[in-house]
Amino acid sequence: MILADKQITIISGHYGTGKTEFAVNLAIAMAQKGRDISLVDLDIINPYFRSFERRRELEKNKITVYVTSNEGLADTPSLPSSIMSVFTNKDQQSVIDLGGDPAGARILGYYRPQLEETDFDFWFVINQNRPETSTLENVVHYFERTQTMSGQKITGLVNNTHLGRETTAEDIIKGDVFAVEAAKKLGLPLICTTGERKFRKELEGKLAGSFFPLDIYMIKPWELSEKEGGKFTWLDM
Repeated sequence: MILADKQITIISGHYGTGKTEFAVNLAIAMAQKGRDISLVDLDIINPYFRSFERRRELEKNKITVYVTSNEGLADTPSLPSSIMSVFTNKDQQSVIDLGGDPAGARILGYYRPQLEETDFDFWFVINQNRPETSTLENVVHYFERTQTMSGQKITGLVNNTHLGRETTAEDIIKGDVFAVEAAKKLGLPLICTTGERKFRKELEGKLAGSFFPLDIYMIKPWELSEKEGGKFTWLDM
């Protein structure tokens, strides 16, 4: 399993790609290796999958959580000064969960001066089963728009092809093949292919990308009763 090694790793991707699920899993995996980790929620696009809403459990893993706006309650970004510590604290690694479409990537413009002085990666998450990233042409389109809106260069591709609860190992393998083609077209490395941890054995030797196992943390509000809150409970407002 590949873990981020830069001071900051920015995670972006269109709505439905599962980029917040990946960001949360990445932060937890890094923290479980004994690293000092923070997760920064800069996603002002999607009200249902904000990573800050899992703050209580993230902090149980000794992950510092930073949010924009009024503790995640407002829809327009207000940037607290505490977020700036992710750029100045060289002993801590940070995962930034960026907005879920090119418009959401615009918020990175606030941090351009700091990013110019920081060692960071910028990973773009795709899901072949979402229309926005279902074809190579669409991937290129949203990739270029995200770079333009953010003002930053994307450095790697993450394949998170899934169909929610209906996902099979075959879906993941198909997405991995597609992601290899997309990475080649974009001239980027394929960082990893993700999938639920239960598929690990079934996928052994069948992926071109490194496998990153996921635990499902981001549960839709209307699904909480079915899964008893999933692995995370909702933050009390």
